[in-house]
Order: sequence, then C-alpha cells, then structure tokens
Amino acid sequence: MFYLILDILTTFDDSEVAKVQVPDKQGLYSAFKSRDTRFDGRFYVGVSSTGIYCRPVCHARMPKIENCTFYSSAAEAEQAGYRPCLICRPELAPGRSVADAKTALANRAARVLEENCGSGLSMGELAGKLGCTDRHLRRVFGEEFKVSPVQYMQTCRLLLAKSLLADSSLSVLDIAMVSGFGSLRRFNDAFKKQYRLSPTALRKQSELGGDSGENVTVALGYRPPYQWEKMLDFLALRAIPGVEAVRDGEYLRTAALTDAKGATLQGWIRVSHVLKKNTLQVSISSTLLPVLPQVLSRIRHLFDLHCDPDAVRETLESMNDIKPKMFTHGLRLPGCFDSFEMCVRAVLGQQVTVKAASTLAARIAATYGIKLETGIEGLDYIFPTPKDFTLLKGEISNHLGPLGITAARSKTILGLAYAFIDDYIDFSVAAQPEDEIARLRELPGIGSWTAHYIAMRSMGWTDAFLETDHGVKNVFSGLKPKEILALSEQWRPWRSYATVNIWNTL
Repeated sequence: MFYLILDILTTFDDSEVAKVQVPDKQGLYSAFKSRDTRFDGRFYVGVSSTGIYCRPVCHARMPKIENCTFYSSAAEAEQAGYRPCLICRPELAPGRSVADAKTALANRAARVLEENCGSGLSMGELAGKLGCTDRHLRRVFGEEFKVSPVQYMQTCRLLLAKSLLADSSLSVLDIAMVSGFGSLRRFNDAFKKQYRLSPTALRKQSELGGDSGENVTVALGYRPPYQWEKMLDFLALRAIPGVEAVRDGEYLRTAALTDAKGATLQGWIRVSHVLKKNTLQVSISSTLLPVLPQVLSRIRHLFDLHCDPDAVRETLESMNDIKPKMFTHGLRLPGCFDSFEMCVRAVLGQQVTVKAASTLAARIAATYGIKLETGIEGLDYIFPTPKDFTLLKGEISNHLGPLGITAARSKTILGLAYAFIDDYIDFSVAAQPEDEIARLRELPGIGSWTAHYIAMRSMGWTDAFLETDHGVKNVFSGLKPKEILALSEQWRPWRSYATVNIWNTL
C-alpha cells in the first residue's frame, strides 16, 4: 500500500477540513466515497468484482471496500490487470502536479513520456533529456509511479487510443498510428491483452464523438476550480494577431510541429471549456493528427492542467491578508504552446506596452512567418522558427529594424534562435529552471525579469518571482524590490502563481 497526504473532509463540509495521513485502505475508501474532485488523478481504484479501475470521482455504483484495491497511477492499475472504466474514463483525469511527486525527476519524466508516447522515444533518449542515467531514472520512476517508464508510456498510448475511440470518428488504423503502436496488429494485440476486448468492441460501447473529417476533438481533464475567463483574458492580452485569437470563450491558434520522421506538420487548434465535465475540449485540424500527443501535451502545459489548485491555495490564501481578493482560488499559471514564439514575445515586451509587443510580434509573423490557409478568421500565419532567423543574411537589425524593433532586441532574438538550435538552453518542462535561467542571462539583452518570465511560462516553473516587474511594484508601492522579494519567501514553492494573482489585481 502506498501513502498519500490528502485533505479528508470529516463531514464532507468545506468548513471542516483536516489534513491527515492516509496509510490504510479505509482512509482511501472514504476519499473514494466522497467523490471529491480534489482527489482526482491522485489515486485510482481497481474493482475486483468488475475487473475495471476508476477515478475517485466516478459516479458508478459504489463497490464494497473488500472489492477495492488502490493504485497511485493508471499505469499501475493496468499492470495489475484492470481495464479503464467507460463511465469515469481515467484518460480524462488530470495529471500530477509538482507538489504530488516524490521527486521532480519522476514528475518531469512523466510529462515527457506523455508528450512523446507516439514518437518511439527510447529510455536512453528520455534519460538524456532529463540529464540522468537510464538506470537512475528507472529506479526513481518506479519508486514514484510503481511501474517502469516503458509501462507508463504503454498506458499513455492505450489511454490516448481509448479517448480517440470514444470521442472521434477516426479509423482504428489511424488511431493505432497516432497513439504510437506502429501497426494495427500491435495495437489490437496490446488492446486485447490489457483491456480484454477489441478496439472496435470498445467503440461500440462508447458514445461516438461528433467530429468531422476536417478535425479531431479530444477532452482533457483538470482539477476544479478553474478560472477559465481569467486565463483567456491573460492570453487575449498577449495574443499575436494572425497567429492566435481569443473570441467567444475559445482560444484558437496556428501550429507547426515536427513528427517522428522529421517532417513539419502545420494546422490549427481550438480550445474551449466544458464546465460541467471539468474538461477542456481540444479540436485540431486533421493535418496535425500524426503529432496529436505533442499537441495535447502542449495544451496541458499552456492551460496548466496538471495544477492542484487546493495545494496552491493552502500556501497563497494568506495573500488576502495583505490585500483583500489578491488571491483567487483556481487561477492557473499560463504556460505556452511554442517556447520560441513566447520567448520572442517576451523580449519584444521589454519596456513597451503589452499591446505594442503584440503588434511587433504580428509584424514578424506576417513578414517572416509562413502563410497558412486555415479557413478561420484571424489565423493566417505560422510564427517563424529559430532557423528562419538564423538564415537571414547580414545584420539582423537590417531585417527587424524596419518592423520597429530596436537593434538591441533584434540581437537578443537572434541569440535566442541560436540557443534553441544549438540546444544550449532547455526550454521544456524537463528543464532544471535555476540552471537554465543562469544560461539565459548569459545571452545579450536577457536580464532577471525576462529570464524568470521565460522559466515561468516555458518551463512551467512554479517558483519564479518577478520582484522588479512594473505591475508587482505598483501593487506593493512603498516597498523596494528586495523587500518585495523577501515578502515572497512565504509563498514558496508557488511564487509563479503568486505573481499571476498579483497581476490579476491590477
């Protein structure tokens, strides 16, 4: 049996919450009976009488305690021989937040596996991305998730396939390839072995999604509450016209990603909110189907779907003692979809207004980006890649200067482009933020604010703090940056969330 630190509701009333250690089956069963969304994704329940495993929020008939076995991950439940519930759909459960993981390494490894489950990533390559040996990775991962990285990746593939069978009209062959099985035979064998039914049989038991041949729609779960409108407000203010759009309660953008064979695939993405189901609905153009795992991983990162809002609240609620309503429960940390695009946008925003930076970024996209016919108003360009900038002849300022970008910022953008191409800096969620911030600050034109902002949004670092930010200083007027930084110590390890909450008060 594994141990969890959970908030158990003694009377299932929000006014009486006690933090207790839950080392026994009875405690976990009580959490299961509560159907509290705060437990979603933290553990799974295998039911021996049915042979299925469920999320702790499942609304199927409650099984007897003697028929329940509890697991720390979906992969562990599947390795024990259980198949996923068709009612609560474990593939929709939110992932683990940083606070849930015993080690940051295991947590980062799980994120990389989710993103690369369709690419054939080897364990040696995974360990290389994380800067450790594959032996050490297997040991740490096994201690945290009770399964090997290979078994975890297999579960990622199976759950992605299950989601597509339930929510899309894609052929079984297409689903097999998108999910990373490589062949229809391998997919059918794995599916039958793990779930004891064929993919077509599972599809018949599920409600088929209503997508057309022009797009594919997949649901991604989160832990409520989720301040969707505030997230859209943040993204809308910083959207790059022609590349991104926020309207009618949805986020839309163009995208270009590289598949396992090195080919670049282009298309569009639309994200909307389904409040009643605690999910985001993600629609992508069919052209992006071969890189669907990458798309979904980036959407999870952009919209911070791994977040545990109650863990954040426990530390940051004291912000309201400084200023009423400074902290908002459920406010997420905006990530990014494309790290290079976001880095360029951050550099352009140095010492100019947010709107002016978006205008400059739009000029870059229209001049050096790729024209894309999406059929969607406002989505016209793919933002240029790092390589596009390095291939420009002559001084970079000669190209970006006419667009209104200073020579200094032009040089910084070129430096970032080379940092991406040379892999000098790791901008992914697998990065060690403190190390990468030091490397970022070696680049011309990258100071503390820009480096920490990039770490916050690109690397998903939860503990960045921008004490020199203009908005932060306005909120704490009368305090010097060093004093603001000292004040922020009480908000570790969620200072990035504290920063976003401070901005939200402006």
